[in-house]
Amino acid sequence: MFSVISNNSFVIAQVGIAAVVWFLLQISAAVMVYFERKVCAWLQQRVGPNRVGKAGLLQPIADVVKLLFKEELRPAAADPLLFALAPIISATAAFAAFAVVPFGGSTTLFGLLSEPLPLHVADVNVAVLVVFAITSMGVYGIVLAGWSSNSKYSLLGALRSSAQMISYELSYGMALAAVLVLANSMSLREIVNAQSGSLLGIPQFRWFVFLNPLGFLIFFIAGIAETNRAPFDFPEAEQELVAGYHTEYSSMSFGMFFLAEYINMVTVSAVTTDLFLGGWWFPGVPESLGWLVFLFKISVLLFFYLWMRWSLPRYRYDQLMSFGWKVMLPASVLNVIATAAAVLYFGL
Repeated sequence: MFSVISNNSFVIAQVGIAAVVWFLLQISAAVMVYFERKVCAWLQQRVGPNRVGKAGLLQPIADVVKLLFKEELRPAAADPLLFALAPIISATAAFAAFAVVPFGGSTTLFGLLSEPLPLHVADVNVAVLVVFAITSMGVYGIVLAGWSSNSKYSLLGALRSSAQMISYELSYGMALAAVLVLANSMSLREIVNAQSGSLLGIPQFRWFVFLNPLGFLIFFIAGIAETNRAPFDFPEAEQELVAGYHTEYSSMSFGMFFLAEYINMVTVSAVTTDLFLGGWWFPGVPESLGWLVFLFKISVLLFFYLWMRWSLPRYRYDQLMSFGWKVMLPASVLNVIATAAAVLYFGL
């Protein structure tokens, strides 16, 4: 009888973690919108949101209410099914990708569980491939949005997105391969635990960013390009394409694309943290508090996302392609070769 109750409690706790993660991902989009405006204002010596709520903290809620009450419009010549399906695909892929990302060690929920519960939604031994596959599906939402809108501006934005995704996904994958060589595993949890050893006598400090700094740089830059953020925001490019692939969208359909963009930023930052920054490990911090360390590391990476958007100008499109194929890809290939040689000869 006690065993059945314990098993039921464990299942309920797992479902609870999934619900909390789903809720926090939605909240993270609202928080990122607020800090996007605040960081922009800080860098440009302006005030930023300060009217709705104390210090403008309720501005994201006002934005959601505004979108909910806007009229849903669709061009007469648009494909109605694909037009409605595109933002759903983008948002679904964004939520699903985070499901296999571990964000902490394990917990008994203050002794309520009979056995420790790992902090993740789903434990997959090939989690790296799952994340890579699901994030690759996100481009379908953008391409279908551009094509189904029957608008030249939208179509150009969609084509740019697909070309950009192909150009940088190769470098993305090669940087990931270097981590797999170091960790000898495709499980994100095992990759994080492989970074919990000592480096130069410092416990819990064998982070792969120190063993493979070039791979970290390539992975993070490619991640920015994958999420269509400045200086790689060519699918939107307001000065050239009005708003790119979502030009014809309004109301919550428009909002779902931005929800997907911000959640993708969180997912890329979380995966980068697990692959290169030691996940929830930090010297002197117990594993039970590792989720706080994890949140801090994600926050730092997200700040860099915002910092770069409001500091760097957009590249020309030919520069984007040239950088992806002539700089990023050769560098990522050489990085994998150098990492494999180092593991083979020095036993890293």
